[in-house]
Amino acid sequence: MSIKMKELPLSERPYEKLQMYGPEKLSNAELLAIVIKTGTKTETSVEIAQKILKLKGEQSQLKFLQDVSIEECMQIKGIGKVKAIQIRAIGELTKRMARPVNNQIKITNSIDVANLMMEELRYEKREIAKVILLNSKNIVLKIVDIAFGGANFAMIEPKEVLSEAIKMNVPNMILIHNHPSGDSTPSNQDYHLTDRIFDCCDLMGIRLLDHIVIGDGTFSSIMTKTKDRKYKK
Repeated sequence: MSIKMKELPLSERPYEKLQMYGPEKLSNAELLAIVIKTGTKTETSVEIAQKILKLKGEQSQLKFLQDVSIEECMQIKGIGKVKAIQIRAIGELTKRMARPVNNQIKITNSIDVANLMMEELRYEKREIAKVILLNSKNIVLKIVDIAFGGANFAMIEPKEVLSEAIKMNVPNMILIHNHPSGDSTPSNQDYHLTDRIFDCCDLMGIRLLDHIVIGDGTFSSIMTKTKDRKYKK
């Protein structure tokens, strides 16, 4: 039978340990245990947290928490719907916290685009396409979702890419999508799509500055095939 949390020394209980030593001293499981709050009759919240962290295998670490489903969490004994929702909310918060909050985000090259969108897209299980709308000085005005696909591709139509840009009358835009495989190497389809979108943008008087593919910690600039493109004003 498992040792109850209240039977542990204060220095070993997640709440007290964080208060005494700071959050950086807690393990991933201990931090997650604070979110879970309570265990079961046979397992502590830390032991339950350890099981959650192993849902996707030992190598997944914490990144899968950004996409783990409520149903997956509820597979673990001791995790009901409320706790599963709390865990899902924490995962979403980490995505949003990774995005810069500066209202004057300026895009000067493809690295800026990758830094802006990497943490939000790198762990996605499905392909998602977005457009970043910019003013004449390449300040980000809005980021718009335009397509959601499966594990291999998302159907991206020019009218969806251009719709919000035309409404807002923006001069510049950047297309971006992820590869769930983690490999950011552009496919032939990605190159064909870029050419098609570029031509449509040109007809509408909008500059397509780039098309960025996000992988797991890597990215590719389709239009330039380099990672240090300087966007001209």
